[in-house]
Amino acid sequence: MVFYEDGNVHTQAKVLLKRSASLPFVELRQAVHSEACYHSHSHDEFSFGLIDTGEAVYKNMQRHNSISAGHCVTINPGDVHSCNPKQGAWSYRMLFVDTAWLGQLQQEMLAKPASDYRPFTHQYLDCSSTFSLLDKLFSAVHLDQSSLQQESLLVSFCEQQFGQPQNLRADVACLAKPQIKRVQECIQDQLAMPLSLTELADVAGLSRYHLVRSFKRIYGLSPHAFQLNQRINRAKALLRDGDSIANTALALGFADQSHFQRNFKKRLALTPRQYQGFFV
Repeated sequence: MVFYEDGNVHTQAKVLLKRSASLPFVELRQAVHSEACYHSHSHDEFSFGLIDTGEAVYKNMQRHNSISAGHCVTINPGDVHSCNPKQGAWSYRMLFVDTAWLGQLQQEMLAKPASDYRPFTHQYLDCSSTFSLLDKLFSAVHLDQSSLQQESLLVSFCEQQFGQPQNLRADVACLAKPQIKRVQECIQDQLAMPLSLTELADVAGLSRYHLVRSFKRIYGLSPHAFQLNQRINRAKALLRDGDSIANTALALGFADQSHFQRNFKKRLALTPRQYQGFFV
């Protein structure tokens, strides 16, 4: 990970570059209060991101777009583009995803071989739900959260953007119930293990895309959200029995104690210590 701070005290621009430790095909870039301007260029990867503050002129091929805070930007491999601030500084976050990986995922989504990838159809989006999803995805990569969480969020974003044509969609949820049950049992039996989406897909004998889609249809949560929910449920029992917060976090595979406490409070509106105080 590289963190660069601009020497210009007035702008205090900061740039962060990082490759995901769990997903080596994903790289992030974050710029805060940046006034830097770019010449037209292209990337080999799919790239997409968020505008956090400010305004910019986004040129993609022959189209000029005016983008600002709350917008999501998408760029296909090979698209010649530039993004430069309109006036003053702006802040943005970008993710770059290997084209071969995304092309393979699209084949899984279409359930048939594909000779080429499907491109983004919009150069930018003004959509709060997409912004929220990308915000969660960026945070998961930035904080090195579990590979299951990172890849599940990435698959959800890709499904939202590329999807399947309606006439190709099959209701695999009903057909895959026994396979999905095996995944659910695998998660329950190995709550502390950092299971990956690929490992769970192998357990089910399904593609990663169909696993995420079918699991959510049956259990109401993605595999990662289900795993996290079950960890919190198990943590409640351990805390009631008097286990320490640190040991509980470690025993259930949380990255650290603060990660455990943050997720516990999100679900119970109490810290682990407050919860334990009612019983011990």
